[in-house]
Amino acid sequence: MPTYDQLLEELKGIRRPGLPDLRSIDRPALRAAAVAGGFCDGSDDAPAGIEALLKEAVRRLGERDLLGRAAAHTFGLLPDRRGAPAHDRRKTAAAVYGVTSERFRKHQEPQVVQQLAEAVLTVLREPPALSGGQGSTGRSPGPGAAARTPAEPNAAGQSALAPGGRTGRTARIGQEPPLRVDSVPVDARSTVTLHVSPIELLRDIEVLVSSENVYLEMSKTFRPTVSGALRLAAAVRDPAGEIVDDVLARELAAWLRAHGRPGLPVRPGTVVPTPPGALAARGVRRIYHAAVATPLDDTYEVRPESIARAVSACFALARAERDRYEPALSSICFPLLGAGRGGLAPAVSATWLRWAIRDELARDARWRVHLVVRSREIAEAVGAL
Repeated sequence: MPTYDQLLEELKGIRRPGLPDLRSIDRPALRAAAVAGGFCDGSDDAPAGIEALLKEAVRRLGERDLLGRAAAHTFGLLPDRRGAPAHDRRKTAAAVYGVTSERFRKHQEPQVVQQLAEAVLTVLREPPALSGGQGSTGRSPGPGAAARTPAEPNAAGQSALAPGGRTGRTARIGQEPPLRVDSVPVDARSTVTLHVSPIELLRDIEVLVSSENVYLEMSKTFRPTVSGALRLAAAVRDPAGEIVDDVLARELAAWLRAHGRPGLPVRPGTVVPTPPGALAARGVRRIYHAAVATPLDDTYEVRPESIARAVSACFALARAERDRYEPALSSICFPLLGAGRGGLAPAVSATWLRWAIRDELARDARWRVHLVVRSREIAEAVGAL
């Protein structure tokens, strides 16, 4: 299985020569991705398989979305555009955004290529559809591709498949199967349960906390973030696997309208609750959206004190909602807020989280608190704090 960096490098390499170049120069990462996704069997049919994989990735980006349309033009994935020269493809892609070719090259094109690489990984995390079925992409595993079967639950009751048949973040290279580490101390009297797992694979934790920006706009479902993973896992799908109700994004938009904040930021540390959507099947009752990241040009700023405010707000909201449920709410799980695209070092996020959680447990020790991280290395750093 290829890594994101390998895919990104090879996509950059074929942007100028285009798809006809796939036959003359081997692209091992894209070829491996096409084989793993069931689009081809090996070297002989790799060019056609890679092209089919990229078309499916564009479909994941959204054929009517700016990113999806620009990616299709950039790589010549549209009918009668496969052999178009590179400057023509860039010009038509720039027209999607209404900018000049030069501005597109400097600003939008790098993002388009990056998101196409992410979309390829999204395709690989999903099992291939049965050929000819309703809503099928028409692909089926080739003879050389390993058969994909649902994974057995691990000792913590966690499956390697997320709701909707999507493989979890553990499909990425270098990550381990979900692991539960009990009793990590936050002080001399209180402990939390630490999980090494994608957050959407956790089971029977009643409140999951998602890290959001101050505009309460969730990540795209193909992004490797807590917000994007929860959004995808909570979405309701039809029998063909297509999303018919983007539950979390819809609920957040309704909250913004009700509070007169569409298009306006909320105060960092604000927490908004939503129903769990399809995650209810995993024992989740509520999703708490903690607004901690402030957009700054092409990056985000997360102030550590915003994490403390968000933790306090999460517990206050959980106390207010606790007795509305039968049995009452008793468990809550935090990711390392702000430690992804927010840019905070995991150790900084973990330190502020544990400090805030310690104060809340000193006030009310009845809560069962969980932390979730993505790798053993981060888990060891958290446990050593």
